[in-house]
Amino acid sequence: MSGIDWSSDAMGHGQYAEVNGINLYYETHGSGRPMVLLHGGLGSGEMFGPVLPALAANHQVIVVDLQGHGRTADIDRPLDVRLIADDIAALIDHLGLDRPDLVGYSLGGGVALHTAAKYPAKVGRLVVASANIRPGAIYPEMREQQAQVGAAAAEFLKDTPMYQLYQRVAPRPEDFPTLLDKIGASMAQPFDFADEVRGLQMPTLVVCADADMAPPSHYVEIFSLLDGGLRDGGWMGEGRPKGGHALAILPGLTHYNVSGSPLFAATTLAFLDAPAG
Repeated sequence: MSGIDWSSDAMGHGQYAEVNGINLYYETHGSGRPMVLLHGGLGSGEMFGPVLPALAANHQVIVVDLQGHGRTADIDRPLDVRLIADDIAALIDHLGLDRPDLVGYSLGGGVALHTAAKYPAKVGRLVVASANIRPGAIYPEMREQQAQVGAAAAEFLKDTPMYQLYQRVAPRPEDFPTLLDKIGASMAQPFDFADEVRGLQMPTLVVCADADMAPPSHYVEIFSLLDGGLRDGGWMGEGRPKGGHALAILPGLTHYNVSGSPLFAATTLAFLDAPAG
């Protein structure tokens, strides 16, 4: 997990919001047009620590700890991106945000996708980073590793940054094996989110590392569902996707360090701050 500052309390102090049956932890940084930032599995908002100053320089960034992660305690329901999307929609309402941009990485990318698909009127622009839309898109050796994720793996993970972060900040540190069980069960479920991608109504940026958990071709496929990469763009950009969608494959990065990369921050901001149309 190089490139991620897991060791220090990089996020400072935050607040809790009672929304949709969960006590959701979030922090607000900076000012400007709001951006909701959603982390990856087995992490927390602290995953974005290295790039948070850049993201918050001209935006109000709301960094959320998702169900069962970081400082948000688990509740009695599966760990499902479709259910967590309801949490984020409720948080947007709770905070009175006016069509914030959503930026999600990995697990958070899936949550951002479903929030935008189900609640289009609540979302400005969307950035989905390193999130696949079919489990079969992931390399076979990674699928084998994912099949081993469960409570029995907790002991083997005690020397990892993910475990150490969880022990430091979680309301109930003893829940770590339960989190592993829920993530393992979630990854074992079949899914296909192509229809959700096709239905997106806001400008969407698809982001991946050039050495991500799935091959770059998968993210190109996602872009094609948004009418991207199907024709020459034209001298005036007339051949680009009509919805303002875009694709970024970031060089020299992996699934495990892309969210903390300055390239990720710069690419996200360039997309979010571009003039409409």
